[in-house]
Amino acid sequence: MQIEPQAFDRVLSSMCTEPHPVAREAAERFLATNPGDPGTYPTVATLEDEAIERLGEIVGLDDPAGYVASGGTEANVQAVRIARERATGPDPNVVVPESGHFSFQKAAELLDVELRIVPTNDHHRASLEAVRAAADDETALIVGVAGSTEYGRVDPIPELGVIAREVDAMLHVDAAWGGFVLPFTDYEWHFGHAPVDTMAIDPHKMGQAAIPSGGLVVRSSELLDELAVDTPYLESTSQATLTGTRSGAGVASAVAAMEELWPAGYRSQYVRSQNNAEWLADALEKRGYEVVEPTLPLVAADVPQSTFEALRAKGWRISRTAAGELRIVCMPHVTRAMLASFVGDLDRLEVRASVPVASDD
Repeated sequence: MQIEPQAFDRVLSSMCTEPHPVAREAAERFLATNPGDPGTYPTVATLEDEAIERLGEIVGLDDPAGYVASGGTEANVQAVRIARERATGPDPNVVVPESGHFSFQKAAELLDVELRIVPTNDHHRASLEAVRAAADDETALIVGVAGSTEYGRVDPIPELGVIAREVDAMLHVDAAWGGFVLPFTDYEWHFGHAPVDTMAIDPHKMGQAAIPSGGLVVRSSELLDELAVDTPYLESTSQATLTGTRSGAGVASAVAAMEELWPAGYRSQYVRSQNNAEWLADALEKRGYEVVEPTLPLVAADVPQSTFEALRAKGWRISRTAAGELRIVCMPHVTRAMLASFVGDLDRLEVRASVPVASDD
């Protein structure tokens, strides 16, 4: 097969990125190993333990448990599954802000739990009043987002933790994208800041690991017992993961990336990405677009649909929010030169659109 993968030089809305060279090399070396069978593949099983230890350091948890998942969707589904299994009422529900990832809809359908989607406030963060009104004695889980996919917003996690404890519910934080930039901000978002029970955090996003390298981190290994099933034909006696066979590529890649980049490399990456987001936001505002302030390295702006389609026709891989704004994610592969080229194309399109069409009269 001679087809080459798509280059990243015009990818502006993805929450995945090119893996770091050491992560790519580790993924290739461990491609054929299976951490789902630790008795047969003990080396990659040990690496997975190291991955969780390193994730625990990032998310403020001294004695973490969890596993390297396929991504945020799997981690979110598993968090809902844990909460459902621990629920005492007959009709458990999950309270999620409207900024929550669509994986929670999948989880609710798969696990037959009620999903209560509540509005966000004017700053695109979970409305505490709405969460409190939706939560009741049947609530098994309250979800907070730490780096939302549309606006990069961080919900008030400690306050959500208070509400969760008031109704005896668990608290899950979806930090799949934000988890590798938030340590270098002033936000309170992790296990050390609030009574978080479970968290999604993906090394294959801002962590620069190869896909698939997601992460499910839980406060106590006892929570994983809710997921465990017997595995009679394997040397290990039980398994808590959603998938059985998993490539060790994701595990090894995650460890290699974190060894190389935590914390100084991730800090400098965050600064560069945030500066790029603020530069782009300023450039768009100067051109008359309404821009949602980039509190994390993500920019949303009200670029017209016709202009959006013309930019896509020029090869820019971009997407829109549910409200219709252009959405740019300043991932590690996104450079200032890329953004300047993008803005240049935007300027040329706007100039062309403003030139009056000659009359036939």
